[in-house]
Amino acid sequence: MSNQYIIPSTATIKEALVKLDLSLGKALFIVNDSMKVLASISDGDIRRALIKGHSITELALDVAHKNFKFIQQNTTKKEELEQFKANKITLIPILNAHMELVKIIDISKIKVMLPLDAVIMAGGKGSRLMPLTEHTPKPLLKVGDKAIIKHNTDRLASYGIRNINITLNYLGEQIVSFYEKNNEHQIKFNYVTEDKPLGTIGALKLIKEFENDYILLMNSDLLTNADFEDIFNNFLLKEGDALIATIPYKVNIPYGVVETKEGYVTDLKEKPSYTYYSNAGIYIFKKECLDFVPDNAFFNATDLIDVLIKKGKKIINYPILSYWLDIGKHEDFEKAQEDIKHIRL
Repeated sequence: MSNQYIIPSTATIKEALVKLDLSLGKALFIVNDSMKVLASISDGDIRRALIKGHSITELALDVAHKNFKFIQQNTTKKEELEQFKANKITLIPILNAHMELVKIIDISKIKVMLPLDAVIMAGGKGSRLMPLTEHTPKPLLKVGDKAIIKHNTDRLASYGIRNINITLNYLGEQIVSFYEKNNEHQIKFNYVTEDKPLGTIGALKLIKEFENDYILLMNSDLLTNADFEDIFNNFLLKEGDALIATIPYKVNIPYGVVETKEGYVTDLKEKPSYTYYSNAGIYIFKKECLDFVPDNAFFNATDLIDVLIKKGKKIINYPILSYWLDIGKHEDFEKAQEDIKHIRL
């Protein structure tokens, strides 16, 4: 965790001023040895204390704001964030049940805090994009000025998703190294390396712990501005066990279609249109659904969906009507380079 906005309970007012200067004047949080947050302090708190005659050698804790605002871990609602923003509060500590600091978020940079753990599948070889992927894993190929996978993790972070697992295989060490240098959102990354191919969901059984009760699974090579909040709210509203995001695909038949049953004509449709739904590579699962995934075996997300259907579980379809592109081939990669000039991710 970054200590940019943290000072110990032994810090003086002068030390707090120095730290505030380094943090561009944003608030600081005072913690004890067990990382329990005791108070917050700002430039205004110190200014008022000095006016009252306090010395800069006194403890910052003595003049700090002990009735500070915070968010309990895994309980955030959008309305709560909006209220903080309306009151011009930007830095908020996330605390566990013991008032210990989990992380600090800048709510000016996020839309909401979805209670989701994300899993990004980034282990493929990207064979269809050779020679571009000969020495670079496909997720690190740049679309515009940013790696494909970085477009996705930045978008997840904008929805308050901070626990992101990435499954690795081909040139996976490059992805680890990339995020060691590019993690301005303070995402908690966990990397899962497959010793053998485990399919699109088999590797999830290698993840020891999920913080939240819901898991967002997605491919790393997608370029999309899908609304993850709306997807999740739709999942909750329809009380699903799993959700598949899909891409509506309309097929226009240029001829009249004769419908029959047992050799008899039942209908005649002139040049009809049919809409089919293609898998968009984005899923949400309740955590308990992973109980149906076998250990150390090749297993795809679609295999799990089949099992859940047979078990009578409720599977939700969410059609993505916004921008979505699967970057699998050279023509897709070239299209992405043009599209990124005009879409907002």
